[in-house]
Amino acid sequence: MKYLRDQERLYQFGLRLRQVRKAKGYTQESLAAAAELEFSQIGRIERGVINTSLSTVFVLARTLQIDVRELFDFSTSTNPT
Repeated sequence: MKYLRDQERLYQFGLRLRQVRKAKGYTQESLAAAAELEFSQIGRIERGVINTSLSTVFVLARTLQIDVRELFDFSTSTNPT
């Protein structure tokens, strides 16, 4: 079976991360610093450009002080277009 990235899910995950990050008062820079990640990585995740690792998802959730499942709750994400 051929592996295909689900671009829509990556995009929705990025939207959700951005939504939670802003609600918690973080900038991309401050979240990256707190999570000990590269600043550019936060932007790429939020734009759905990269398929981030599961360990990074857990680091982000811990840094944002949320249950990791909240990052996968796409029902609360809004499409900016």
